[in-house]
Amino acid sequence: MLTKAERLTKNTDFVKTYSIKRSVSNSLFILYIGEINKNPQFPTKAGFVVGKKIHKKATKRNKIKRHLREAFRKYKLEHPEYNNYWFSMVFLARADSLDTDFNQVYNAVENCINKALKRYSEHAKTQ
Repeated sequence: MLTKAERLTKNTDFVKTYSIKRSVSNSLFILYIGEINKNPQFPTKAGFVVGKKIHKKATKRNKIKRHLREAFRKYKLEHPEYNNYWFSMVFLARADSLDTDFNQVYNAVENCINKALKRYSEHAKTQ
C-alpha cells in the first residue's frame, strides 16, 4: 500500500498533472507525467483513475486500481533510482485493462514508465 505522502489526493493535483500535457500510453493505460522533481527528498505522488465507462460496477474498477497500485509499488521497489524523479504521475485505465492479470498490468506499468523516462527525462534531452 502506498503511504499518504505517495498518493495524489486532491483534485487540483490531478488537474495540475493533466495540464502539463506530458503523456505516454500503451494498450492498457495512459500515464500522465508531472514536472521533474528537483528535490529528491519528496516522493513521487501517484494517482490512479478508472472511469465509469470502463465498467459500471465499482468492484471491477477498484480491482483495476488495486492492481495498478501494487504494480507501481513493485516497480518502485525494483527501480529505486527512479523513485523520486517526478512530482506526480496519474495512471488512467483503458477498457482493455479490465480483463488482465497482475503480470500484464505490471508489464504495462513498467512499459509506460520506461517510455516516459526516454521521452521526458532530462538525461534523454542532453544526449
